[in-house]
Amino acid sequence: MKQINYIDLFAGTSALSEGFKRNGMNPVAHIEMDSEACLTIKTRVAYHHLKDENNLSVYHNYISGKITREELYSHLPKDKSDSVIKTEISNDTVQNIFSVIHSSLKNQQNKKIDLIIGGPPCQAYSLIGRHAIDWVNDKRVSLYKQYGKFLKEFKPKVFVFENVPGLTSANGGHYFQDLKKYFAKLGYTTEDKTLNAKDYGVLQHRKRVIIIGWKKNLRFSYPEVNKINHSFTTKNIFSDLAELTPGKSIQKGKYRKKKNDYLEAFELRNGVDFYTQHICRPHNENDLKIYKFAIDNWSKGKKRIKYTDIPKEWQTQKNIEAFLDRFKVVDGNGISHTVVAHIAKDGHYYIHPSKKQCRSISVREAARIQSFPDDFYFEGSRTAAFRQIGNAVPPLMANAIAKAIKKKLNLP
Repeated sequence: MKQINYIDLFAGTSALSEGFKRNGMNPVAHIEMDSEACLTIKTRVAYHHLKDENNLSVYHNYISGKITREELYSHLPKDKSDSVIKTEISNDTVQNIFSVIHSSLKNQQNKKIDLIIGGPPCQAYSLIGRHAIDWVNDKRVSLYKQYGKFLKEFKPKVFVFENVPGLTSANGGHYFQDLKKYFAKLGYTTEDKTLNAKDYGVLQHRKRVIIIGWKKNLRFSYPEVNKINHSFTTKNIFSDLAELTPGKSIQKGKYRKKKNDYLEAFELRNGVDFYTQHICRPHNENDLKIYKFAIDNWSKGKKRIKYTDIPKEWQTQKNIEAFLDRFKVVDGNGISHTVVAHIAKDGHYYIHPSKKQCRSISVREAARIQSFPDDFYFEGSRTAAFRQIGNAVPPLMANAIAKAIKKKLNLP
């Protein structure tokens, strides 16, 4: 079988790449500018390499704290280690990135790039905070042109461009129209659909615009991304983790229940008998009062509180005209609301549904809501881990997209 090579642009944690790797495709390069995210990618590259080598015990020893990161990385061949390229994608760096990738291709069974995946940072297109964007000078709004340079250089058969739904309406829709014209000029037919992660096994409402492009001479069309019907809720991803109070952490823990239908069905336990990074942030007494108030209102009447509902003596925010839903309880009996990168700043928008625990969700709980497997390890600080998780494409969603593309390309 021909090896299918791909490049992962604006890779983040490599969560989008995870779906394509699971479907047997080969990542030649992951390009990411954040140093902690790059370490997370490299650690995951080590996982996949050791799995292929039937030597996962080394990886498990690392995430359970028995060996150092350097010892883990010492098991990586140079080409695997070099596949993680830490740099910003810009006019100043792009030619050097091309050179590194061309050099890597010389050592590959297949000397071509068949697929490019990725999504530029979405903050510029997000409906939240759009008023603060400088549409002329903010370079983030035109990063799709950097993406296009890779299409022009490597000429893949297909590409996947992921972003927030706000992309389609940003700046009156101008940039989205410009994006589609630009890709057409490069020789690609494109089609876009807004997909919701909840339809693919992810226990979260998370809509994303998925643009798929293909060479105009290729017999291809937008693939059917098959939906998954199930009745699981976030209770299925909270119940087997240890109960924690604010500020407490479990770096390695045993499951409270031997069996969990959701985690088994969607392989989030992934054959491991322990979990890591069940890490909670501390909270002050005033926030804890508000958390209990929010949980009470939610558990009794499924009511989301507004900031103006909070007793005035607890209110510390002067602005009571905007962002009134800043305290939000995760639906323990349903599907979570969208996890975003703001979770790195505070946990008010992601309050655990248990009044007994009364805290914001942990790193591992956030990762599970995003459908990361329990052996996916996030490098860096607690804040860095939350940021990486909030910015990620849910791996189960990525898997569904990759599977659909693979089928459309008639790959075995």
